[in-house]
Amino acid sequence: MLAQPFMQHAFLGGTAVALAAGLVGYFLVLRAQVFTADALSHVAFTGALAALAAGLDARLGLFAITVLVALGMGTLGRQARPDDVVIGGVFAWVLGLGVFFLRLYTSTRSGTGNGSAGVSVLFGSILGLSASRALTTALIALLVCAVLVVIARPLLFASVDENVAAARGVPVRLLGFGFLALVGTTAAEATQVVGALLILGLLAAPAGAASRLTTRPLPALGLSAAIAVASVWLGLTASYLVAVPPSFAILAVATLCYLGTVAVQRLRRGSAVQPV
Repeated sequence: MLAQPFMQHAFLGGTAVALAAGLVGYFLVLRAQVFTADALSHVAFTGALAALAAGLDARLGLFAITVLVALGMGTLGRQARPDDVVIGGVFAWVLGLGVFFLRLYTSTRSGTGNGSAGVSVLFGSILGLSASRALTTALIALLVCAVLVVIARPLLFASVDENVAAARGVPVRLLGFGFLALVGTTAAEATQVVGALLILGLLAAPAGAASRLTTRPLPALGLSAAIAVASVWLGLTASYLVAVPPSFAILAVATLCYLGTVAVQRLRRGSAVQPV
């Protein structure tokens, strides 16, 4: 399997994106901002189609619009943490724009470009990554990881108790904007791996599983990244061996990991109950 160039590119790009998704996803769960990632996944879809409709590279719209909308949502929220009303409004408006740009692209650009690009944005195209694109994807994802590691401790403090963190001099609002920019970048990156419709699974399932396995933040952060990477590795292997869509295989593994941790947690609670 690893002798195939397209699988090498998939593992390179997929591993780096999974690492970033696992780290960012843990803070999304901790900060109760998972719905934010769901909205940004649809922003990624709209941004890519807007760029395609304008005759530009889809990645330009992916990153630019997703990050800008993420920052805009932070501006509308308290301490750069958008509430459900803000997220829901952005979600509906952006999804409507996505439908508009999809119609515009298919009616004006499909004859001169790749008519399947919209499907690739929705469901991912990890097996179609070229060597240069996989390398670029990996570098951007590793940059996201590096920035998150640098701000992890103050971001953790601000996530657990933002009022106390602000009183201690932690730049809570600035950290909120920085984190939203990282979420937007990760969502844009993950679109190439699992697609805009399935980004949320890669961001939320590994982090949710890690949170159930341990309550200690730093070990949970590492576990979330490890589960996300393992999901990509096992998903790509299953896709190659069984000939199933890679996005489905990756998300299936991540979901099974989460369900497994739910079962383990319930078994622990059951065994802790002593008979009267």
